[in-house]
Amino acid sequence: MRMVFGLVLVVGLGLAGLAVWMVQGYVSQAQIDVAREKAARMKLGELVQVYVVNKPLAYGSPLTRDDVEKALFPSNFLPEGSFAKEEDLFPGEYAQPRYITRQMEKMEPVLAAKVTEPGTDVGLTARLSKGKRAFAIKVDVASGVSGFVQPGDNVDVYWTGSAEGRSNEITQLIENAVKVVAIDQAANSDRNSGATVARTVTVEATPQQVARLAQAQATGRLALSLVGTGDTTVVEGVEVDSAGLLGIQAVVPEQVEQAKVCTIKTRRGAEVVEIPIACTN
Repeated sequence: MRMVFGLVLVVGLGLAGLAVWMVQGYVSQAQIDVAREKAARMKLGELVQVYVVNKPLAYGSPLTRDDVEKALFPSNFLPEGSFAKEEDLFPGEYAQPRYITRQMEKMEPVLAAKVTEPGTDVGLTARLSKGKRAFAIKVDVASGVSGFVQPGDNVDVYWTGSAEGRSNEITQLIENAVKVVAIDQAANSDRNSGATVARTVTVEATPQQVARLAQAQATGRLALSLVGTGDTTVVEGVEVDSAGLLGIQAVVPEQVEQAKVCTIKTRRGAEVVEIPIACTN
């Protein structure tokens, strides 16, 4: 009996030790998980409520209170220009509405870059930078980069035509990296229909550039070259003619030196006669 009691006691102590070990492991793992979660929260920052759209909104649509709701976002990863207060998004009892300038999807944060100021038109004039003007360039499938130019892209403008004093046409870069603000009558860059052949590309330019482009379009043909995203290379002095394209060098006629002739004049009666003589100089 004592042996049985001792055996039961040993087994009980073993099970108790196992339980304590398991509890310690569970507590340690729980502490690790809590520490990880705390570190993750510190990295994300405090959760704040900002306005998001509750349905897809197309370019040019007015933004109303029924179109938005609040959602939680981590403060450290909150997009710049978001709205957390109703009075900021809908100021002054919202007598003058905001409009959508870029297509927005459901649950996307409302950003200042994607809506107009209250009462501001969503048209082309609202997209022009201070001191800039809009100028429309006539294009086709070739000169318009096969329709792949979109509003917001930058393009180089080349002119092809006849120049004074040149026997053949030349192609010259006349404007570098001008910003496209509209394609045909659309200033919206969120076109999902793929490449379309445009008839006009409207660019943003200074008044001096507008004059250059107008003169170039009136005296020759314009073509666009799409500039890569983030490319800040300044390109100047690009000019090609047909001779340079084919590597033809102009033939310079040789100068034939004419022999110098010296004469003296003498009078023979009433007649003056020139007689050739050897030149001393």
